[in-house]
Amino acid sequence: MAKHWSAPLVVNLLLGIPGVVPFWLLWYLAANGPLAAAGWTTREPTENDGMALWLVIVIPVVTLYGLIWWLANQPLRRRTTLAAPTYRLVSLTAPLLPTAALFLNS
Repeated sequence: MAKHWSAPLVVNLLLGIPGVVPFWLLWYLAANGPLAAAGWTTREPTENDGMALWLVIVIPVVTLYGLIWWLANQPLRRRTTLAAPTYRLVSLTAPLLPTAALFLNS
């Protein structure tokens, strides 16, 4: 990989495309659970199966995505010349861009 900022940006943007699924799952779980209990969102009216089923789905999907993200970024971090704070900023925010684009486009 290249030794500049574009490689981490491209890799993490590409990781953000399948990352839409775990990010949406986390939002759905939070919006129907603690955020709804706090009154910040409203619960989905047809969501009456309880949260246990969602946790069985969310935990493996988010864990798998986190593992893939971590495995992709470990060797990439060693090869780039970016400062650590800059690399962390790029690698944590770039995967969110596809989700933000979908959210803003809807």
